[in-house]
Amino acid sequence: MKSILARILTIIFFILSIIHFYWSLGGKWGFEIAIPSNEQGIKILKPSTIDCIVIGSLLLLFGFVYHFSQKPLKNKILDSIRNLMLWTIPIIFLIRSIGDFRFVGFFKQVTETEFASLDTTFYSPLCLIIAVIGISYLVIKTTKKNNSGFDQ
Repeated sequence: MKSILARILTIIFFILSIIHFYWSLGGKWGFEIAIPSNEQGIKILKPSTIDCIVIGSLLLLFGFVYHFSQKPLKNKILDSIRNLMLWTIPIIFLIRSIGDFRFVGFFKQVTETEFASLDTTFYSPLCLIIAVIGISYLVIKTTKKNNSGFDQ
C-alpha cells in the first residue's frame, strides 16, 4: 500500500511539473485559467518564465522525493532531509487547499471567477488529495510492523 501511495504522488507531481515546464516554454494551454483573478477579472499574479521553472522544479523534486522514498539512504543528513520533506510536502498542500481566505482554497471569498470555479472543482480538491495521500503515506511508513509482526 505504501508503494502505491508513493507512486500516485510521484505521477501527480511529475505531471504537474511537466505542465509548469510547458508554461515556462511559452505554452498557453491552461495557463490563464490557472491564475487567480479578482472580482473584476484582473489577474492577481503575473507569473514569469522563471516562476514557472521554479515551481516546475519544486514539483519535480517533490516527485523524486516520493519516487525514492522507499530506497534506503546511508547518509543520515540526506535521510533527515528526505524525512523532513515527506512531512513538509503534505503540509504545504493542506495549507494550499485551505487557502488564503480571499482568492484560493476552499474558504476563498472571491467565488464568481473562472479560476474560483476551477479552484473549487479541481485545484483545491487536488491539493487536499495530495495532502491526505502524503499524510497516509507517513502514517503507514511510521508504522513499522503490522499485526502479524512482519514489516509492511
